[in-house]
Amino acid sequence: MRLIGNKTQCLKYYILSSVMLGGGSGIFTGRAQTLPSLDTLKTTAPACPFIFGAYAQSAFIITHDPALKPLAGLRPTGIELNVQRQTTGSAPWHSWYKYPKVGLALVYYDYHSPVLGRSYAATVYLSKALLRTTRHDLSLRLGTGLAYFTKHYDPDSNPTNVAISSPVSATLQTRLEYDVAMSQQWAVLLALALNHYSNGATTYPNFGLNLPTLVLGVNYHQSRTVPPIVADPLPADVGRTFFNLSTSLGFRQRSNGDPTRYLVNSVTLAAGWRLSRKSNVLVGVEGFYDRARLADAREAVGAASSPPDVRRASGFAGHELLFGQLALVTHLGLYFYNPYKSGQAYYERVGLKYQFTKLLFGDIDLKAHGAVADVVEFKAGVKL
Repeated sequence: MRLIGNKTQCLKYYILSSVMLGGGSGIFTGRAQTLPSLDTLKTTAPACPFIFGAYAQSAFIITHDPALKPLAGLRPTGIELNVQRQTTGSAPWHSWYKYPKVGLALVYYDYHSPVLGRSYAATVYLSKALLRTTRHDLSLRLGTGLAYFTKHYDPDSNPTNVAISSPVSATLQTRLEYDVAMSQQWAVLLALALNHYSNGATTYPNFGLNLPTLVLGVNYHQSRTVPPIVADPLPADVGRTFFNLSTSLGFRQRSNGDPTRYLVNSVTLAAGWRLSRKSNVLVGVEGFYDRARLADAREAVGAASSPPDVRRASGFAGHELLFGQLALVTHLGLYFYNPYKSGQAYYERVGLKYQFTKLLFGDIDLKAHGAVADVVEFKAGVKL
């Protein structure tokens, strides 16, 4: 009976989220309620601690390149609807990060411009509390997802849009949020955010959009309680070494004038060490074969000559920030074999890795040179 009751309670709040997403009104009607004490919240906490939010957004565009100057005066406005869940300790990593919230956000922007049109994005995110009491919650939120743009670059019909060159782009979000309770369940949210949109050099031009944003809205909390921090034992593999062997593929364009998407491959061998509950550190070597560079080389030397060797090999050091089976990956690499000298001698990588089993994992990474996107890599590998 307890299981049936919990499922019914979850269903009730899913129905509530549907009402909010459909534009419910009268949020603050009714008699105000007094906030209960923290001890009361702990004893009455429901089984499904969801939070539902609806926010208005106002932004401007950072013109980080002269080519974006025509967009300088735009003031995009947007709406966000989201649902998030307070972690409760069902997985060990919840307590490692002091019980963060995980969520899904749907974000709409109108750029008030025939060049950029509108965008629709879906973002998954994690929100970690920096300061939390029964009434106040100051959190840092990080998220990623996909966005669809109604307008993108076209050399004939939309040549001014050098920021967005494909209908689908990746989105990254950083946000500092302050949630203050107005009653036991309703809260006002104020936030400062930076939203980034880019296709990772899959197509050109690829200047991307950076939107500093002011956010104001309301949250409905099923419960404001947070489980007490408990000291759990260290994972069994802390201090142990492991090895990763993986391969990846990606596609990218050379320039606006060449619409071809060239295949990019890599092979990686790495050794890692489980440093703590939250961290792995790695060192390794990689080999790359980029057919876009091969096209550049052939164009540079002409059809009569053999193109130079465009293969590259590198060494790298990296870190994995662990969230159970999911990890945030960051690498810094240096090429030690690079006969065809073009571009930077080093690269950066950021991505998400998921350990499907003890043996198999997958990655989606963005590889960049000097903070300029090079290629989005889809990686599969084994952990030994």
